Amino acid sequence: MSQTFGKTRWKRFAVVMVPTIAATAAVGVSIAQGALAASFSVSGSQFKVSAGKLHGDGFTQYGTVLQTADPKNAAHAVPVAVSGFNKATINQLCQSVDVPTPFGPYELTINAGGTYDAKTGTASGTPVTASALFIDMTDLHADTATFNNINIGVATGGITKGPVNPDQKTDPAGFAQEADSADLTGVQQTAWATNAATFSLNGMHLSLAPGSNGCF
Repeated sequence: MSQTFGKTRWKRFAVVMVPTIAATAAVGVSIAQGALAASFSVSGSQFKVSAGKLHGDGFTQYGTVLQTADPKNAAHAVPVAVSGFNKATINQLCQSVDVPTPFGPYELTINAGGTYDAKTGTASGTPVTASALFIDMTDLHADTATFNNINIGVATGGITKGPVNPDQKTDPAGFAQEADSADLTGVQQTAWATNAATFSLNGMHLSLAPGSNGCF
């Protein structure tokens, strides 16, 4: 007989949760060791991404429609703004997603890239590094955002400074912008997916804890 506490069957919960957490941890370790290309996507729900400081070379931003769950179901089509970088370094990275459980909400959180002090502008620890990085978002806040040699209003098909995700459908004549580089601090994003050719999570820490506060 499985153990029961507060009408929650612990053995059943463990059967559901342990493989998921173990698989996530294994993927995270592999990414940290540079063994895998990275793709974080949550079917049917959004997740949070924050960073103390982000520097990216070859910046692009454009719109597309993302299929978040069932590609055959149009109800799951979500318009998103895509930010792309040829290369990026990120200090104080946090990614979090709500995990429903039989005994209340939990939060799965990944932290990496050391810390960043906004008051002094100094960072400690080794930053996260990524190449061909794409973040599909619906909301973005930054304390500061500086773009070097930015072109606003360039067509998606005319982008030359940064990447466009070949796996996403875009309108070649659609609105886009690009810059040689971008620097952002105090970044908070609500996203549907993050993809990268390489994603090195230096100093990675994965945790599962009660609550739903997340990265911000």
